Amino acid sequence: MKLPIDQEMLWLACGVVGLLAVATGTGLVLDRQIKSESAVATIKNLNTRIRSWWIMCAFFILALFTDGLGPIILFGLASFLALREFITLTPTRRGDHRSLCWVFFIITPLQYVLVGTQSYGLFTVLIPLYAFLFIPTRNAIAGDYEGFLERTAKIQWGLLVCVYCVSHAPALLSLEIPGYIGQNAKLLFFLVLVVQISDVLQYVWGKCIGRTQITPRISPNKTWEGFIGGIGGATLIGTSLWWVTPFSPWQAAAMSLAISLMGFAGGLTMSAIKRDRGVKDFGTLIDGHGGVLDRIDSLCFSAPVFFHLTRYFFT
Repeated sequence: MKLPIDQEMLWLACGVVGLLAVATGTGLVLDRQIKSESAVATIKNLNTRIRSWWIMCAFFILALFTDGLGPIILFGLASFLALREFITLTPTRRGDHRSLCWVFFIITPLQYVLVGTQSYGLFTVLIPLYAFLFIPTRNAIAGDYEGFLERTAKIQWGLLVCVYCVSHAPALLSLEIPGYIGQNAKLLFFLVLVVQISDVLQYVWGKCIGRTQITPRISPNKTWEGFIGGIGGATLIGTSLWWVTPFSPWQAAAMSLAISLMGFAGGLTMSAIKRDRGVKDFGTLIDGHGGVLDRIDSLCFSAPVFFHLTRYFFT
């Protein structure tokens, strides 16, 4: 599963670097010109986010420019850290510890081994079937029945979202698409770029013109203006990148719209979990963004949908 570095990949990488350079320059200009206290805090947060974006994009692009093992390791590590953040926020008991050891050190690595070996049959059922049955059995053997259903469901849900769903992103590299053999790295790039651009544009539009909140109790910063501007902008950008995908322009538009909407759903769902837990972020690992799960929450929902739409219609 060797991923060749072709001219189109280089153009995509240069485009991302260019966007980050423009964003960095804009942030520096705003930082010098804006003086009001509230605006200064917003610009400071924006510049912190941009600095973190440089690091995250560097890791992602370097992973794509390696053999297929690079993206699998990168997303496997992201899944492990995201799951750790999720479990940290969900109370566990001593009876859960053996199950959690299996989840972190056996099931999660095995899921990505199956992705790397292109074992589609096992990759798609390991967690939703075998892990689903194994985890409650292992908890029952521990003999702790207090809050059994709730504790078990939290572990299963975290594993499903943070590992199973996210693993569909590198699984794109294993798809055999007629006329697109050996170019799947660009498809993964397309997914991540559209989803993250949608998040960024929703944030920017929301800060600039956002007035009408969608779900004030769950995520006060999500507005209809930001939603429409972000989803619409990401769909246009995704459509303009049809030439690096196996899609026609209208298919690229439909795919971009689908994964942007699913990304919004993922972010909103994770916000509800954080509200329930009484926290602002899942973690503090990524400066300006929170934790790993805060950064990939939209990818959790968009990756499996994009993978199966592509597999069903284009392979």
